[in-house]
Amino acid sequence: MILVLVFALIIGAPQQDSGSDEPQAAIRQRAHDEYERYKQAAIRINDLAGQIHSEADASAVVSEIAGLFVKELPPAWGSGSIRQRVAHAEYEAARNPATLIPEQRIVDVWNQYVREIGAPDEAIVFVAEIHNMRDGSFTVDQLMWARGTQTIWTMPKVFALGPDGKVADGCRALDAIRVIHDLDGLFQNLRGARDRLKNGIVPSEEIKKRVGDPNAQPHGTFRLETHADTNPIRPAEQRYVQEHGSVAYDQLLARLFDELFPRE
Repeated sequence: MILVLVFALIIGAPQQDSGSDEPQAAIRQRAHDEYERYKQAAIRINDLAGQIHSEADASAVVSEIAGLFVKELPPAWGSGSIRQRVAHAEYEAARNPATLIPEQRIVDVWNQYVREIGAPDEAIVFVAEIHNMRDGSFTVDQLMWARGTQTIWTMPKVFALGPDGKVADGCRALDAIRVIHDLDGLFQNLRGARDRLKNGIVPSEEIKKRVGDPNAQPHGTFRLETHADTNPIRPAEQRYVQEHGSVAYDQLLARLFDELFPRE
């Protein structure tokens, strides 16, 4: 169970109906058309994310993203005050770097979630792990976007960057939601960050070495790998809902949302 009710603004993906008797050629054409539609939407959203000058601009970005997942979003959480609070936080972070969401706050919110649902200690995170994970995501997204893989999951302009062009120590709102999504649904990304930290690997620096100097010897190996899904969060989430009920789970998510995006 993904953190659907709170962090679902960018969680989920459109599903095709596999039970249709439609001819294969028509199915392929529809899939191609859908891919192009989502690609163009991603390009548009990425451009918007890089040009936020008002709260209305931020609201447009959030609404565009939510619109892509309108079928997956619970109505109460995909509109109204939730979008407004995310958009406000996104605008403030784009306007003033001092208002970026600290990585420490994300760590605190996530670790509280882990403890509340009774997940194993492996799921507890530290700031350095989150930062390396974000650095890896931004580095890969930049490369994939430049090479034509332009999707909602590879948009580089949603990341908060420092003066050096690397990910900042704080996050924009959508950047923070992406971190929560990856921790919950792509736990292997956290494991990868932990491995890189052990080996002193910073993805953005490794890429710069390889691109800037063909003769440079990388400090370690930075690559994407596919692993079997052994996400420790899934069983804990399911057990929590079974023991406490979905209402208690929803209340937990709402409380954590308030901590991640506090009311002013």
